[in-house]
Amino acid sequence: MAIAMTEPRKTKVLLYGLGAIGGFYAFILSRDSSVELSVVARSNLEVVKKNGMTIHTLNHGSHTVHFDRVLSCPHKIAITYDYIICAHKAILPGLDPNDFRSVANMDTTFVILQNGVGNEEPFRNAFPYCSIVSCVIWVGATQDSPGVIRHTASEHTDIGLYPNPRIDAEVEEARLEGFAAMLRAGGTPYTISTDIQVKRWEKVVWNVAWNPLTTLTMQDTQQWLSSSKESVSVTKRLMREVIGVARRSGVALEYGLVDILMERIQGMPGIESSMQVDAREGRRLEVDVILGTPMRKAREYGMDVPTLATVYALTVAVDMRIKQALGGLG
Repeated sequence: MAIAMTEPRKTKVLLYGLGAIGGFYAFILSRDSSVELSVVARSNLEVVKKNGMTIHTLNHGSHTVHFDRVLSCPHKIAITYDYIICAHKAILPGLDPNDFRSVANMDTTFVILQNGVGNEEPFRNAFPYCSIVSCVIWVGATQDSPGVIRHTASEHTDIGLYPNPRIDAEVEEARLEGFAAMLRAGGTPYTISTDIQVKRWEKVVWNVAWNPLTTLTMQDTQQWLSSSKESVSVTKRLMREVIGVARRSGVALEYGLVDILMERIQGMPGIESSMQVDAREGRRLEVDVILGTPMRKAREYGMDVPTLATVYALTVAVDMRIKQALGGLG
């Protein structure tokens, strides 16, 4: 008698946000044959449904990817996902984590692929019994046209747990390893961090300078740094103030990070930030998680952060102008 062989169960993954960064990670996940991948797209929805997503990458070549499902919203189909990966821009009001209620359960792991700090808290509040994997991404990518992603050579992901005391540590580690296995299968480099918040705040110190300063001046990084005698000192003060907020929050950053980051940027060609590009193209800005969270914590602690406060206020004003131009839409 012939014995019917059953195929191993695939890991059900939902990726929310098929922009440039989301598109890159969707490509990486699509290379794992053990993953059943659904993606939620917006402006490129119909193109990707019809033609798939095309990616040109210096590290992996050119590919056209067809996903298992291309959806317009998370709950378009009745599936409970093992992993829900949030790759949308962290812009308020933005996504409500409760939108995932019908597609998540206690065994679902949320993966946060966003800039900034404080991104995990809304998901922990909405899903107190779920695991959260937090990521710091160093990936350069743009969406040249709907459904066409161009990726530079920049490619690394720091991953770590946003620990949940309600879940057994071994279970959490297994879920973290599950996501790491997908990155390995996709052929992208990653590092597992035992304290991902240090990595998150380190990148915020980087982003809090270059994102708003290039946006407010509409200059690239080198143009800004050479624009006046004050530009370098202003940038350093801004970074130091944010490091001070991180340290007050219990995150072990050293003030020497300022010199390390300044040396790094001065060794690079002039770059435009993603926030600068968003402002130029009339899109809302990621103000809250990059500038807003450090600003709120500084107020909470009664800290004097004059440079951060000034840059925050000016960037909020630019974002409000964009919001008004969009007709008040978020």
